[in-house]
Amino acid sequence: MAIKNLLVLVILLGVLGVSVAHPKGLYLYYYKHRCPDAEAIVRRVTVQYVSHEPSLAAALLRMHFHDCFVRGCDGSILLKYPYNETERYAAPNLSVRGYEVVDAVKSALERKCPGVVSCADVLSLVARDAVIVINGPWWPVPLGRRDGRISRKSEVNLPSPLSGIAALKKKFFDKGLNTRDLVVLSGAHTIGISHCSVIHQGIYNFTGKSDSDSSMNPRYVRALKRRCNPADNRTIVMDPRSVKKFDSHYFNMVAQRKGLFKSDRTLLDDPETKSYIYTQVATAGSSFNKDFAHSMVKLGFVEILTGNKGEIRKRCAFVN
Repeated sequence: MAIKNLLVLVILLGVLGVSVAHPKGLYLYYYKHRCPDAEAIVRRVTVQYVSHEPSLAAALLRMHFHDCFVRGCDGSILLKYPYNETERYAAPNLSVRGYEVVDAVKSALERKCPGVVSCADVLSLVARDAVIVINGPWWPVPLGRRDGRISRKSEVNLPSPLSGIAALKKKFFDKGLNTRDLVVLSGAHTIGISHCSVIHQGIYNFTGKSDSDSSMNPRYVRALKRRCNPADNRTIVMDPRSVKKFDSHYFNMVAQRKGLFKSDRTLLDDPETKSYIYTQVATAGSSFNKDFAHSMVKLGFVEILTGNKGEIRKRCAFVN
């Protein structure tokens, strides 16, 4: 999508509005005077990368989610030092990618406004703009986050693709997110990929008796087995119909018991999440974009650092 068209889309979608109270210290126009071109710079660089490689949209959205769920939205997932001890080296984050986009955006900002824009704000903006490139929704990103100085591999305890509904709800509640946010944000699985190793047990040895998960559509199990033999770890798309386009088709997959992960399939085990799924299927996702925008704004507020806390990193991979 051309940058000009993207700007028009942002303006049009902005008319819809997302009404969420801003936490103290975050403002929509935080950099208006100190770095007035900040959001335009982020958008330009992000569009350049994601237009060339659309799969980066899912990767960058995932990175933002993984960052916010550990120590809050403070950019701590970006840190490399001390080597092999930070969040990015924890097992669930080893497949996270897209760091080069964040680094390129940060470098462009440092050339224009050195020491002003935090890496935490960069990641929040990049995730939003990457989704827009693949026809996803726009949402407002209040700014003013500070960067954390601490990143520990041992603290990474993310919602697992192997979790049931009770464990997922608790993980989200602990971060100030509710059941609606859980099912809405799960809709991001309409884009992106995973690996066969994550689903091997579910399709080959679910209970230790060479069986598959009975909650999965049998035809879907057979399709997955054709893609993933017991010995390989190839990539596999989460939603084959919309892997490069952000839409509500994920909910159709889940309703048909074709959720790739247990964490997808278990959304049919809760009345509220199940109702939301079937509503989106029945209405062709009529409210999904607005709902997703609302939940992403809430996610961006999780345990943020503002004011005198944290710092503004010069390089996102290292503390100052």
